[in-house]
Amino acid sequence: MPTAKQLADIGYKTFSTSMMLLTVYGGYLCSVRAYHYFQRRSSQRQAAEEQKTSGVL
Repeated sequence: MPTAKQLADIGYKTFSTSMMLLTVYGGYLCSVRAYHYFQRRSSQRQAAEEQKTSGVL
């Protein structure tokens, strides 16, 4: 039977690990969102340039 200290240590390690995983997952989601944002911005800028050049001709 684990002692109270051992249970507390297990709980702390479990909590710390879950917080670390949530932080890593949050960073992943943030970077994916930023990647898509810049991809969309780039494609919109390219479409605007194509529209300008086709309007000039």
